[in-house]
Amino acid sequence: MTTKLLRYLIPVLLVVAGTAQAVVIRSGVPDAKYLVPESASPALADLPEEGQGALIAKRWVITAAHAVQMMRTMPQQDYVTLAGKRRKVVRIVLYPDFLAGDDEWNQLFKRMKTEDATTWVRQYVSILGGRHDVALLELAQPVDDVNPMELYRGLDESGRTAQIFGKGATGNSLTGAAADAPHRTRLRRAYNRIVEAKDQWLYYTFDCDDRALPLEGVTGGGDSGGPVLIRDHGIWKLAGITTGLYGLKTELLAVRAGNFRWGVCGQKFVVSRISHYARWIEDTIAGP
Repeated sequence: MTTKLLRYLIPVLLVVAGTAQAVVIRSGVPDAKYLVPESASPALADLPEEGQGALIAKRWVITAAHAVQMMRTMPQQDYVTLAGKRRKVVRIVLYPDFLAGDDEWNQLFKRMKTEDATTWVRQYVSILGGRHDVALLELAQPVDDVNPMELYRGLDESGRTAQIFGKGATGNSLTGAAADAPHRTRLRRAYNRIVEAKDQWLYYTFDCDDRALPLEGVTGGGDSGGPVLIRDHGIWKLAGITTGLYGLKTELLAVRAGNFRWGVCGQKFVVSRISHYARWIEDTIAGP
């Protein structure tokens, strides 16, 4: 497993250094049931090379802050693709304290293989509690050929069924996604159940027993920043932004042993919670 993959096993035992993660599906369910046309999620924005975002206003896309690191350092990557068209990005707005905590976060992952496992996980959970992994991208021109996603502002996400989209790496619940799997594939849609909503995070798990939904799935490598939707009065609204895998001690030990696989039964995932950031989103869009 690469250093890049280890760094954001984040939620992280997440995958990212400046990357992101696709949909890993249930074993025994045909992949064709998860594959959907681009028209199934027209407001989904592709970041350069990998990672996604969601159009939430005519000139604004929301995504994961960790997914735009390449865009921030490489001017030629200042665009997203929506409905098959490149749209120039003129401004990247990271959540205010994202960069402030990055050094502590990076230092933590440098100690990932050497520090006492219990101590490392405790520190990880503590730092994650202060992490705000969201960013807004301002476009040069308004998007008039795609309707933006509506934001879900309710605080009752726990127990709700979520719809997940992704174009990244794929695999199944028995084998997981291969570490070297392509991070830009075809669009897939899966479903999962939100098991907890707390502060800035939503959580779901990969169930493989009789609790699993018919098209249960989780995100994989290359889906960071992609939309997680909840149905509200007949409309699928944006409830979260894909962040990554919630790393447990067992996964840390698997990484150290060299047998970790992303997207197998029982893993827990985290999502940046839109209702927590709704005020910041609105203020940023309305600002100068």
